[in-house]
Amino acid sequence: MSYIICEDLILGYEGTLVAEHISFSVESGDYLCIVGENGAGKSTLMKTLLGLTPLLGGKIQYGDGLAAHEIGYLPQQTFVQKDFPASVWEIVLSGTLSKCGWRPFFDRAQRQLAQENMKRMDIWNLKKECYRDLSGGQQQRVLLARALCASSKLLVLDEPVTGLDPRVTAEFYQLIRELNREGLTIIMVSHDIHAALKYASHILHVEKEKSFIGTTHSYVRSDFWRELGAIEGQQ
Repeated sequence: MSYIICEDLILGYEGTLVAEHISFSVESGDYLCIVGENGAGKSTLMKTLLGLTPLLGGKIQYGDGLAAHEIGYLPQQTFVQKDFPASVWEIVLSGTLSKCGWRPFFDRAQRQLAQENMKRMDIWNLKKECYRDLSGGQQQRVLLARALCASSKLLVLDEPVTGLDPRVTAEFYQLIRELNREGLTIIMVSHDIHAALKYASHILHVEKEKSFIGTTHSYVRSDFWRELGAIEGQQ
């Protein structure tokens, strides 16, 4: 069964319509990139899938034992988040909170999970460092390790390379691709359409009144891609 099935979604916030008529599904092993112009509703869609923003219309169904709160999430970073005064260990370990239940403490299994994901992201040596003292690339690895503690099935990323230099950006994209090849399902919002075409298996192109969903191969043969190419050619 699909991890997520979306039928005729209507998206918005505070009563303002952002996008509508969005239908798509996410299967195990997919690497879905969500693209579109600024204000098209990409981040709103992400937050709606995670249950952070109310759905204005349509239906979202979760399958294969997946719940919205069990999805690993790496949001866009704000200045306040980048300056957060906590240790790397504390931030990564907090990703296991959904597994605590009613216990007011982290158990051995949760600590072991945090350690494994920190080693996986090559940040174990930074465990005692303060998060705000790290480089942008290191901070993203910390947040990715935290997200992996929340879910081993599906990871959602919202513009994860914003503010990173080209070398670190390339390394981060490669890291996400490796996680996908290991079996982790990826949904990522990106303004970098060329990176989306390089790494993703599927593209969701969101516009206010219409959208495209399909394989990367079918996207480059669509009217959406031709129209985007014409716009880039005018710039």
